Parts: sequence; structure tokens; C-alpha cells
Amino acid sequence: MDKPSRVLAHKIGKSTLIQLEKGKLPPQAVDLEEVVLGAMMIDKKGIDEVIDILHPDAFYKDAHKLIYEAIFALFENSEPVDLLTVSGQLKKVQKLEAVGGDFYLIKLTQKVASSAHIEFHARVILQKYIQRSLIRISNEIIEDAYDETTDVFDLLDSAESKLYEVTQGNLKKSAQSALNLVIEAKKKIEEISNKEGLSGIPSGFERLDKLTSGWQPSDLIIIAARPGMGKTALTLSMARNIAVNDNIPVAFFSLEMSSVQLITRLISAETGLPSEKLRTGRLETHEWEQLNVKIKSLEKAPLFIDDSPSLSIFDLRAKARRLVSQHDIKLIVLDYLQLMTSGTSNKAGNREQEISSISRNLKALAKELNVPVIALSQLSRAVETRGGSKRPILSDLRESGAIEQDADIVSFIYRPEYYKIDEWDDEERTPTQGQAEFIVAKHRNGGLDSLRLKFVAQLGKFENLDDFDSPFEFQSKMNAKEDNPFITKNLPSTEEAFGNPLNDDLSEEDEDNNIPF
Repeated sequence: MDKPSRVLAHKIGKSTLIQLEKGKLPPQAVDLEEVVLGAMMIDKKGIDEVIDILHPDAFYKDAHKLIYEAIFALFENSEPVDLLTVSGQLKKVQKLEAVGGDFYLIKLTQKVASSAHIEFHARVILQKYIQRSLIRISNEIIEDAYDETTDVFDLLDSAESKLYEVTQGNLKKSAQSALNLVIEAKKKIEEISNKEGLSGIPSGFERLDKLTSGWQPSDLIIIAARPGMGKTALTLSMARNIAVNDNIPVAFFSLEMSSVQLITRLISAETGLPSEKLRTGRLETHEWEQLNVKIKSLEKAPLFIDDSPSLSIFDLRAKARRLVSQHDIKLIVLDYLQLMTSGTSNKAGNREQEISSISRNLKALAKELNVPVIALSQLSRAVETRGGSKRPILSDLRESGAIEQDADIVSFIYRPEYYKIDEWDDEERTPTQGQAEFIVAKHRNGGLDSLRLKFVAQLGKFENLDDFDSPFEFQSKMNAKEDNPFITKNLPSTEEAFGNPLNDDLSEEDEDNNIPF
């Protein structure tokens, strides 16, 4: 080769070198991958420390993914893990040659002397994997952002969802084997047996918890009723029971009432002081003392209230993810579904389609965060036009049959006292004063039933209804004895005695605009 040719070749080689140096390689730690795999094959302790941290996709080198899968398979079957068994497992799945044969496995075991720092090395590998995932997600976001047909709100939600998955360390869960699922289910059954049959979040209402075993993770629960039945009061009572009695974090999203109004209701229920007195501030000295003492438990409760108006499903998801991440929220309450918006710019669909989209997204949110989501819903006027007891049924759900389809539990609140019905339509014809019926009309994973709760109108709350818990029930039990001195005739209804803070006497126009209490 002549001198000009050698100079040209040198320049081309140097140029290529410079280009490679300026290029970017994905974050990786191949040397640490080798050390971790070698340690797992020579020390059982290394497996115990790494198996819950890493998964096959965390490894950058394909050969290392295959070796880790072989080690994991041996571990799952409770078989010993060493150089020979890993080689045998790779031969079994016909992957030994793909990883470099026995020679490469021997080379890995020679990379490490002990597993003293294996956990630290595994976490570095995981960090590199997260960095690669962020790069991939960023590229996908950039590509979607250049697409003019992409809805910007859908893009924001998709971006946040992918980043949330990285935060939780569970990017795109793969299918699980029946063996793993059976082991997980058995473990859950054992846990339930130690919790008196409750596998979910207890509502604080004994009969309801027996029926549902508590509100289950990933379930969408619909609680529907006509205005004035006490939807907000019931869910506030539940939120209070869960946050105060069980110290379980709860998020309450109110699209109808302000956070101060809601907390005032809770203070009334907690202290026993009527809402009217709290609104006017006309308290006696002993009532101020009562207020200061009894609100201490409420002050410490892990209850988070968000009163953002016109909340979109996109906003709800973003806020819920943040609350779960920061405060480990275990239950989400939404008051109420028909006041939400889909948050998309596409207005071509009608309101029924929009509600369908919202209910689907609420179910998806419950599954994504693995927490129960309780959404309040309005019922149609068909209840009012019906004769008889006016007890609600599934077809009364307002605006969309998709709510019934997406929900795991659909329930109704029914207070016959609201309709001036003085007796229950049962054999005993017991009085309805101060009582409500909670109807479970759909239960995807359990039975259907109706149960009664005690309703305290002047405090706007619900409680368990026990035998002889109220003078009305006491009276019904004693009616068989004619000469009983405790029987009081013509007792006034709860609403006549105390008024109904849940009934705003809505006009037909207000109701059409979805502004019930």
C-alpha cells in the first residue's frame, strides 16, 4: 500500500473511532451481571438475596437472561442450584449452546469468590434496567408526540402510566403459571383465616363485611341511590370507620361538596354535635370541650380529601397514583360518577358513551393500583314513577348499562322513611324509622343480599343496626305485649323529629343537571 493510501486508511479508521466514541450505549453493567450469576451458582445465600430483586428482563445480555431463567426454574422447583444443575436445565430447554456452553458457565463461577456484596450488585443491575426502560419510554413518548392524530390528554395519561409502572418496578406483568397462582392463592387463604374471614378492607358494617369479606383489591364498587338517600353520608361513614378505627389510608374525591363541608360532617358524626350547631358555631361551653376532645382521633386519621371540581378521569388517575405512591392509599372513594368528565377533546360521542368510558377507566384504575374503588352513582327517575315500595333495581342505573357491566359490585341505598312508608314490607311489618336498606344487587365474586343499617339523620351518618339499638326497633320487639308500659304510640319519624340534612328539595331542573346531594 502506497503512502497516500495508508494515510487515507488511517484517517478513515480514526474517523470511525471518533464516531463510535461520540455514540451512546444503553446503560448496562455486564460485569456485575456475570458476578451475580456466578455467585448464585456457588452460594445458596446469593439466590435468596437476589431472587426477589431481579427478573430476567433486568439483564442486558441475552445469554445472562437465559441463565437467570434456568436458575429461577430450579429455585421454583426446590431443586439445588449449582454449575451442574444449571447446565442440565439449559440442556433441557435446549439453550446451553446459546449461552456459550459449559465453558461460559465455568467462567462465570470463576468471576466471584463469595456472595458478600451480591445484593448491592443486584440493585445496580436493576438501576441500569430502570434507566434503559426510561430511555425506551422517552423514545415512545417523543414518537407519539410527533403524531398529530394523538390526543394530548391520552398521551399525558399514557406517559404517566408508563412512568408509574417503572416506579412500581413491574413493567408489563407477564402471564403467571398455575403453580405460582395456586401458591399465592393458598397464602392469601391462610392470611384470611387469621383475619376472621376478611380478605379485603373492612367497611365497619358487620353484616356487609360478612357478605363481601371486605372491599376487595382491584374491585369497582358502585353505590347508587336517588337524591336524599344518603350516598355521601354512607361513604363518609365508611371512610371514617376505615381511617379512624383501622388506620387504613383512604382517599375521598368529592366533586359535589367542599372538603370543609365534608370534614364538618365527619366532625358532627364523631362528636355527636348536630351539623346545624356546627354551621352556626353556637356551642355551649361543654360542647366546645366535647368537640376538642373527640376530634383528636379524626385529626390523626389517614384520610385525604380532594374537592377538585369538574374532575376528569385523567386527573383522577394522576392524583390517585400520586396518593398511592406517597401515602399508600388502600381505598379510593369517588362522589360521584356522573359529575366526572372523560377529559378528552373528542366530543362526538354522547353522554352515555362518555359515562361508559369513565366506568371502564375506573375499573382499569382499580386493577392498576390494586385497590378497591367505590364510585357513587345517580339513579334515574324511574324509581319515583314506580308504585309500591320504590326499591331500586339494576335497570334504574342512570345513563349507562356499562356501569353495571364494569362494576364488580352494584349496590343501592333505600330508605322507605323518605317516601313516608312507615313499615317494612316484611312479615313482622317492623317500623322503618331511623333505618336504611343496603341492597347488593350484583356481586361478581359473591352472593346477593339486603341488609339494614341504622341511619342517624341529625348527624348524617350510618351505623350498625343491632337488636334493641333504637327505640323504634325496641318498640317493634315489644308490640306483642299489650300491657307493656314502654310502648309509645305514634312515634314521630326521624325526619319529622330532626329534619333531613341529606334532602335539599331539588328542583327537576337541578336533578337533570346532575346536582343531587
